[in-house]
Amino acid sequence: MKTTMIFVRHAEAVGNKIREFHGWTDESITERGHIQAKLVAERLADTKIDVIYSSVLKRTMQTAEYISRIKGLPIIPREDLKEIHGGLWEGMRWDDLAKYYPEEYNTWETQPHIHQMPEGESMVSFQNRLIKAIQDILSCERGKNICIVTHGTAIRVLLCWFKGLPLEDVISIPWCDNTAVTVVTEENGKFHVSLEGCSCHLNEETSTLLNQEWFREYKERFFGNR
Repeated sequence: MKTTMIFVRHAEAVGNKIREFHGWTDESITERGHIQAKLVAERLADTKIDVIYSSVLKRTMQTAEYISRIKGLPIIPREDLKEIHGGLWEGMRWDDLAKYYPEEYNTWETQPHIHQMPEGESMVSFQNRLIKAIQDILSCERGKNICIVTHGTAIRVLLCWFKGLPLEDVISIPWCDNTAVTVVTEENGKFHVSLEGCSCHLNEETSTLLNQEWFREYKERFFGNR
């Protein structure tokens, strides 16, 4: 029996706009975020969805509400779909992380699979938490089309699992834009990624990443001209 999971990264939130680390920091989506959420909901209007799950954080719940309204379905919130717990990094500007936590920041940038957030989660425990969440959702919703609204790092570490890759390969999985859609099917315990990080419903004006210098530098550094 085939089960389809439609992952949606949350819309642009305050932390994305002002470039602060917000893992468990619970801020709302921005004006642009509301536009993005409306656009992704309209994109999914004709997509079969039987159930909607969301991380409990405001930015995911607010994004899921747009999909919920257009599909006429309730949202099932889950604590275990939250972003990585950043510990002492929470609320810090990204520009300051390299200054105050040079070793940890270098690990995050170059070897994220062994990264441990200061007084927060490790990437290994974070991935394990998410895998258990997805396994539980699959056991409850077998054969359905499941929309799951979650976070950027969460989707990246889950893609490693879906693709059968070690966590160290997370660095090869690009960041996706806010409200990007990823589609994964599961059948007989095997996963197939049919769509990854697609943000075709956004343009240069409504995209978050295309308007941020760090992303241009990141793409050039890790992926060249791809």
